[in-house]
Amino acid sequence: MPTTTLTTKGQLTLPKEIREALGLREGDRLDVAVEDGHVVMYPRIKRLQDLRGILPRPPRPISVEELNEGISQAAAAAATDKGRRS
Repeated sequence: MPTTTLTTKGQLTLPKEIREALGLREGDRLDVAVEDGHVVMYPRIKRLQDLRGILPRPPRPISVEELNEGISQAAAAAATDKGRRS
């Protein structure tokens, strides 16, 4: 298990293997909390760019008309589904 040392200023360095496992880079921010007597840190996604690549690209570009048609169909389906539950 990696270890680190708290400095007199209350700072610590995350071991390299932890930074790499979490994909952390210089300047990344972490939320820090105490849970059940343990210090826990959560990486904070701060830039839209950090989310790039999460969703697959569509097989082809979608036109505005196709997008609007899909929204209309989804809204109609949701309204129909809501009517069935009432």
